[in-house]
Amino acid sequence: MKAVLLARGLGSRMQQAAETAALTDGQAKAAAAGSKGMMPIPSTSPGASGERPFLDYVLSALADAGCTSVCLVVAPDRAPLRDYFNGPGRPSRLRIDYAVQPLADGTARAVQSAQAYASSDPFLVLNSDNLYPASVLRALVELDGPGLPAFERDTLVHDSGFPVERVADFAAIEVDANGDLTRIVEKPGREYYDTAGPRALISMNVWRFDARIFDACHDVPISKRGEYELPEAVGLAVTRGVKFRTFRARGAVLDLSRRCDIALVSERLAGVEARP
Repeated sequence: MKAVLLARGLGSRMQQAAETAALTDGQAKAAAAGSKGMMPIPSTSPGASGERPFLDYVLSALADAGCTSVCLVVAPDRAPLRDYFNGPGRPSRLRIDYAVQPLADGTARAVQSAQAYASSDPFLVLNSDNLYPASVLRALVELDGPGLPAFERDTLVHDSGFPVERVADFAAIEVDANGDLTRIVEKPGREYYDTAGPRALISMNVWRFDARIFDACHDVPISKRGEYELPEAVGLAVTRGVKFRTFRARGAVLDLSRRCDIALVSERLAGVEARP
């Protein structure tokens, strides 16, 4: 199974100062550059020393789930990332390829950048600043078509440990009686989730696609935020008859999008061995 890892973002939220964030020199440097995937995480697993970039843990989870090839969608000038994975951080269980997204104009365009890599094969898509449970990734690998995990609101907050207020920024999803996706609501806000209740379903931006997503990514209009967004492309694909199967998912999703997330992510990964 192939996977496309979206690592092109500018990291603007990570660049914002946070009074409560106590960072090492390496973490402060990565945060200032908005380099979430290369954020150094202290490695305390047996036999390990020093720090590992967050992406090592993401790649390790993909390998555990059965992926053998990963394409990193990067900016034209992401030399440090390439230097690491082509050198001292070269994975032993995965082959790494690269696709360049010239402009940071949205996640739909990021997926388009990887079209030559994906070709006609099915593939996963996930964010470089999220670490998903390997069991969820494996369930995606084992689907027989496009799909995504559906996390229940309160379970996600409990398992992941981030503030409940952050859920208002996560995309809500609605499904039919068969579990097929019918609607995506981007950034629905607190009122939506208060009305929907604790079992409201959430997409955490990890997907299984086939080649039909590329037409939708090409045709999706620019969003109110001025970007070409992948959830809206998925919604367009649904209107065109592409079925997206959902399945209920549990487990912690570690979100490394802000400086205040670094301490929690480091705590959760203490003792975890990254073996990409």
